[in-house]
Amino acid sequence: MISLQPSKGHLLIAEPSIIGDVSFNRSVVLLADHSEQGSIGFIMNKPLDYLLADLVPEIEVDFKIYNGGPVEQDNLYFIHKVPDLIPNSVEISCGIYWGGDFTIVSELIAKDKITPNEIRFFLGYSGWDSKQLNQELEANSWVIVENSYQKNIFGKSYDTFWKEKMIELGGEYMLWSNAPENPTYN
Repeated sequence: MISLQPSKGHLLIAEPSIIGDVSFNRSVVLLADHSEQGSIGFIMNKPLDYLLADLVPEIEVDFKIYNGGPVEQDNLYFIHKVPDLIPNSVEISCGIYWGGDFTIVSELIAKDKITPNEIRFFLGYSGWDSKQLNQELEANSWVIVENSYQKNIFGKSYDTFWKEKMIELGGEYMLWSNAPENPTYN
């Protein structure tokens, strides 16, 4: 049952039933865009074993890189909450912005004017064709919730984020909050 319709800024919480999906198992996705043409989002709780300096050597900082999703994983994307510092960014919602001038981002990072709590970098993104997300919602692959954290979502602990959402959803979801990620380990 779909109770909330997808919209920019909402969170998609992976249903426990999509166990085994390499990209989306236990994922929390921030929807950056949703329209009749399709949807785009970024997985907020899947850090990779890369730092920004590994991908952009001239930026010598230890900002984590996250797996944004299975689409275009050879491209770097970012969302942030400092639009006054980063020109050409587009508001997702609740004070969270997508993209902008990367040259300026590089300069701001070099001058310590942006912290990891203000910006998040991703390899790839999550994308759905025009009706694909709705089909996945009807198949109970996702639960849609409001982003109650708003721009403070960057401060959420990636290793407990999905579990916390399961507990918040309550009912049958609480059971899944303590289940092992791979049921064969049980």
